[in-house]
Amino acid sequence: MVSRANNFDFLRLIFASSVVITHSYPLSGMLESDVLSRMTSGQVSFAYLGVKGFFIISGFLIFKSLLRCDNLLDFYWKRVLRLFPALIVILLLTVLLAPMVYESSIPYLKNKSVLTYIPHNISLFFLQSKIDGVFENNPYKGSINGSLWTICYEFSMYIMVSLLFFIRKKSFVKAVVFSLFILSFALSLFYPHFLYGILVRLKLNSSIFYNLMCFFTGGMLLTYLNIRNEKLENILIIAALIIFIGSIYLKISIYTCNFTLPILIILIGKRSTNYINKVGDVLGDISYGIYIYSFPIQQTLMYFFKLDTIPLMICSLILSFFMGYLSWHLVEKKALGYKNLMIQLQQKRNALLIKKS
Repeated sequence: MVSRANNFDFLRLIFASSVVITHSYPLSGMLESDVLSRMTSGQVSFAYLGVKGFFIISGFLIFKSLLRCDNLLDFYWKRVLRLFPALIVILLLTVLLAPMVYESSIPYLKNKSVLTYIPHNISLFFLQSKIDGVFENNPYKGSINGSLWTICYEFSMYIMVSLLFFIRKKSFVKAVVFSLFILSFALSLFYPHFLYGILVRLKLNSSIFYNLMCFFTGGMLLTYLNIRNEKLENILIIAALIIFIGSIYLKISIYTCNFTLPILIILIGKRSTNYINKVGDVLGDISYGIYIYSFPIQQTLMYFFKLDTIPLMICSLILSFFMGYLSWHLVEKKALGYKNLMIQLQQKRNALLIKKS
């Protein structure tokens, strides 16, 4: 079991910030991509590392959660508590505050897209990116919260993981996880349109789905990697880093990052490094809040102040950290206080059955 004193909270904070950095370029009207993307000839951007990093850590931790859970209801209950409370709040705030940036001849409450915004986005799979008349004169026109697109893929991975529940204690589950990783790797590279018709009905891009699935299952696979020798672990980290950087130089990172990034992120995340392992204790797990608030914050700053890229980046990072902090302490943490509710209800039910018998 992974120690609570680890580096995962810090890594997620870095990954959320990375997404904000990349978004600052298109949202400020810059045609060029972020500096990391330019340095790597478009192979890797800050947002690329951020999103992939989130999926790798999620695969690792969610699969561990499945291995420990007693039933699927408990598994899904915890996933719902982690995703939906903060999501519902940001969607409600968006609809309530959007009139401040609304520009249309149609009265706000008579605008059909206002009424459908929350239902579509809370469904996860039928996202609505715009409310007609909101941010339509921004450099990045119309989109209110472009970060939400990953949540439907994330929840799809939860569904995939839950299908392993009934074999989770079997010895061959390792082979199944390995097969899923190899399958997703092959599909993402060679057959990205496999099952396109089915996935597109859920508004999922098949190519993106298999790519993210590969990183997610890479995290899952590493739950079985247990290196007790620190020197050997250091060698593996250094080797993965060298291969990752070298493949970028050779422009073949598309073939190697699915292997190297999970190794780097999980092995570094499992460690407990002084100071950075206290990020979660000091700030809380604010990365999800940063992720879902940053895009509308950036669009709002552009609407009122028309900032250049760097000022937008700095201001939005500060405000996103603040909103992430509030989201964690006022919404997410309180919601997670009910994470054992299903277990408690089951225990009460069992106790009643025993009394009746």
